[in-house]
Amino acid sequence: MVYLRPAIFMLALLVGGAALAQDRGTLDPRPLPPLARPSDPATPAKELFGRAAGPAPLDPEPIGFYSHGCLSGAEALPANGPSWQVMRLSRGRYWGHPDLIAFLQRLAPAAAQASGWPGLLIGDISQPRGGPMLTGHASHQIGLDADIWLTPMPRRELSRAEREDMSATNVVREDRLDVDPQVWTEGHMAVLRTAAQSPQVQRIFVNAAIKRALCRSASGDRRWLAKVRPMFGHDYHFHVRLFCPRGADSCKDQDEVPPGDGCDASLAWWFTEEALHPKKSAKTWPPMTMAGLPAQCRQVLKAE
Repeated sequence: MVYLRPAIFMLALLVGGAALAQDRGTLDPRPLPPLARPSDPATPAKELFGRAAGPAPLDPEPIGFYSHGCLSGAEALPANGPSWQVMRLSRGRYWGHPDLIAFLQRLAPAAAQASGWPGLLIGDISQPRGGPMLTGHASHQIGLDADIWLTPMPRRELSRAEREDMSATNVVREDRLDVDPQVWTEGHMAVLRTAAQSPQVQRIFVNAAIKRALCRSASGDRRWLAKVRPMFGHDYHFHVRLFCPRGADSCKDQDEVPPGDGCDASLAWWFTEEALHPKKSAKTWPPMTMAGLPAQCRQVLKAE
């Protein structure tokens, strides 16, 4: 993946994923129909992984890269915790590597204490066996990515209907040049800072306007800002990415973040015409097949 000036194809994937992030769920999720030719090499991998109803009963392992991989031994984040609630349960994307699930369970109370929020609303993590998704994300494939809404958790348990229907809060100003001062609070910065200060966190993706606000307001030790990277979309949520766990030999980390706090001239490009109003490309790319994923992912799909 390229993150400084994304290629057009990656821009299309990421913008599409951001748009789908607020799509409503359903109170009546129904299983997908069986595939006519699941063994056909041309079958999109997302059709196979999107039909996996439960985790692979193998040792926990993230396999491949964040946007080209799968996950064995996944663990589900409980729908409710002392300081978190999981949204869009009908999507079945509340699975992750056990390290990520444990991280979220630690982050939620720490972020709540730092921000004064009652807790966090957790969006998409991964599918039961990871892999490409039928809709949305280009990443979230190895159980080390999680979306966290930029909306404080209410002081009550949300109903199932609310979890499927309500939208997160857009904190970006209409002109996309800064955050909305009527919505953005110091609590938002406290949540992001708490997440970024964890040594497990490799990157955090936010809208560039959020990065601009953080650069302007952060004081004291600003080293955590280096992990917070601008990315298209992410107006309503931020995306946490963990490093590969120690000893996970089949997992490939992303390149290290560039030096500095990211508040230099490199941030300015995100507010140019090219970035704010990117030209749409008519070019399309074929969906990823199993041939584009690590060989171990075939075993993850077949494991019973």
